[in-house]
Amino acid sequence: MISDTLEEVRRRARLSLIPPERLALSEWIEQEVRLPSSVASDPGRIRLYPFQRGIADAMGDPKIERVTVVKSTRIGYTTLLIGVIGNFVVNDPAPILFVTPTEDMSRQFVADNLEPTVEDTPALAHVLAKPDKESRNRMLSRRFPGGSLNIVAAKSPRNLRGHNTRILIMDEVDGMEITREGPPTEIAERRTTSFADRKIIKGSTPVFAETSAILNEYARSDKRVYEVPCPECGDFHEIEWKDIRWPEGEPEKAHWCCPSCGSIVEERFKAKMVAAGRWRATAPHVKGHAGFKVNALISPLPNASWGKLAETFLAVKDDPPRLQTFINLELGEGWREHGEEIDESLLAGRAERFDLDMLPEEVLAITAGVDVQDDRLEVTFAGWDQAGAAFILGHHVVWGLSTDDATWLELDEVLRWTFPHPFGGKLGIEAAAIDSSDGDSMETVYRFAFPRAARRIFAIKGVSGNRPFIERSKSKVKGGWLWIVGVDSIKTHLVSRLARPGSIRFSDKLDPAWFEQLVAERVVVRYSRGQPFRRFERIPGRRAEALDCVVYAFAVQRLINVNWSSREEQLRSPDLARPLAARPRTIPSSWMER
Repeated sequence: MISDTLEEVRRRARLSLIPPERLALSEWIEQEVRLPSSVASDPGRIRLYPFQRGIADAMGDPKIERVTVVKSTRIGYTTLLIGVIGNFVVNDPAPILFVTPTEDMSRQFVADNLEPTVEDTPALAHVLAKPDKESRNRMLSRRFPGGSLNIVAAKSPRNLRGHNTRILIMDEVDGMEITREGPPTEIAERRTTSFADRKIIKGSTPVFAETSAILNEYARSDKRVYEVPCPECGDFHEIEWKDIRWPEGEPEKAHWCCPSCGSIVEERFKAKMVAAGRWRATAPHVKGHAGFKVNALISPLPNASWGKLAETFLAVKDDPPRLQTFINLELGEGWREHGEEIDESLLAGRAERFDLDMLPEEVLAITAGVDVQDDRLEVTFAGWDQAGAAFILGHHVVWGLSTDDATWLELDEVLRWTFPHPFGGKLGIEAAAIDSSDGDSMETVYRFAFPRAARRIFAIKGVSGNRPFIERSKSKVKGGWLWIVGVDSIKTHLVSRLARPGSIRFSDKLDPAWFEQLVAERVVVRYSRGQPFRRFERIPGRRAEALDCVVYAFAVQRLINVNWSSREEQLRSPDLARPLAARPRTIPSSWMER
């Protein structure tokens, strides 16, 4: 028809060339794709898990436009994606765009997974050969007969705008931050609109239930679950964590309880049950969008046995940050936080008899976080034990204008303080982080911190979003290294730990106003361009200096490298009482630079 678009004509032409006896995608992967020993513990031809086959075949089905996978770890998803890419390269050539949250993840995927697999797979080696060394960027961009493969990071809208694609694969979408131009998933999808036979594949481990992009996608799909038959009654059920039980004190004997007949099903039956399992669409009225939910409970890997998972759960159940990791990575579920607004009086009621002059024996290292205000510098001191428990030891205010050298001279002396330890020695400040986010004081912080890097005094800048606790800037700023702090990530971590008594312990010398400042923000869900996202917002009328100082002290703790096994011995030996640190270099200039 005259009204047909060029792409629709091309699509019908492509489909007419595909023989009806062509293998299902899962069969092709198992016949053609080979994994090297650097990628798999069992190298050779891929043998897909039973539940992987249904996912693969949906990804290769031309009648299904969208595939969404809510996943945990240990289910072989990366291997599956390599097989899917290989299938399109060999059997249905087209422009392929593979998107990860960061460029580092893109390069790691290529170097650790894609490249070795291509080299060991004859069907791929001759069409997707390793590029020459003309340009390092070509590592992430390949051409092959009839198509191309581009692997890009979602952080830059320019990366996404630069490619029109028929096959779009987005991995770990919950780790992708909204850009200044909107959600990267939407920007990438716009690059597929000119293709009538496009394929959009999204997969991710969910993070937070209320804002998870992958859970929202799954909710719009046909919502398939993998069900297995009970060996006793034959009824099919999805294996869920609520049905995993074990005798008191014996997690290694964890088993599944059938919801229908209540039978106890031991681990040894799992392989046969999973092999006989099936995918069932719980929203069959949705067409063209296949959604899959899969977790480690049906993984055949030894480290994903029910007993191993039960042991892990018992080890983390009282530690919210570690429990979230278990919920996300092992169960493939979004985390729902509780107690995000904590009463400061409850925290103050936990205060204990210790401070900077009377350290707890467990404290073997001290870090400091410094918040910069116009008329003062506020410092919170955090102690750390070998297991990572935190002790808020005290808070000190250096009064004076932040533009006055005398103010910084006093801070310099504060950061040289040493504190008596019960073992007989003294502890100094292992590392300190000073906020440089305020444009008015930024240059002053740089001039103070950069020459003191040998004392592990760091200039930091807080950034929002799903970021690492702390990472160094990619290049020097004004002659020194700036450290980027993921303030939202640390605040989320703090919320979880504050909800569990004993994870963070407080000195009884802290002022009540300090506790009020510590809980001065709360988590809210906002919307940007129609997409939900979590953010911390200040409670009206509250100051937050204590919270900021604690965030910085927690961040810089990641940069200390304490030999815990010898630290106690150092503290007990007078000649090794104070932790050794490099002497600051002396620069013949003003005091701020020495």
